[in-house]
Amino acid sequence: MTATLFTLTFAVAAPFWALMILLPRWSWTARIIASPLIVLPVVLIYALLVLPAFGDVLPAVASPTLAGVRDLLGTSAGAAAGWAHMIAFDLFVGRWAWLDSRERGVPALVMAPVLVLTILLGPLGLAAYLAVRPRWRTPAAATEPQHLG
Repeated sequence: MTATLFTLTFAVAAPFWALMILLPRWSWTARIIASPLIVLPVVLIYALLVLPAFGDVLPAVASPTLAGVRDLLGTSAGAAAGWAHMIAFDLFVGRWAWLDSRERGVPALVMAPVLVLTILLGPLGLAAYLAVRPRWRTPAAATEPQHLG
């Protein structure tokens, strides 16, 4: 069952990534990605993997040590849970970046590689978006009156 849940983890997230990257201007993409519940299928998989082992997981995360985390992730169930954890958070971060980029008017061609980087190497994708984000101001910031001291 663990191998199936591992495989299912990315399979349930991939359609949302495909919408953001391949169909960013489709009206249904905006409707679907607007919901934070898109991460729920991955969260449920994570729960199925973590809750049965909660007695082992809680001590390892409540008082983490390198050896404890290594031992926890060094099992098939631990690796699958770690994968689901990463996929859920990467999708949530990618969703935030995509929504924010749409509000700011960041071109889809800029966002596509940022989102791919977020899928593959989550925190580096977030860093890439935070690096390009300031170039585009939010519509509200662009139209606010400037106050001169």
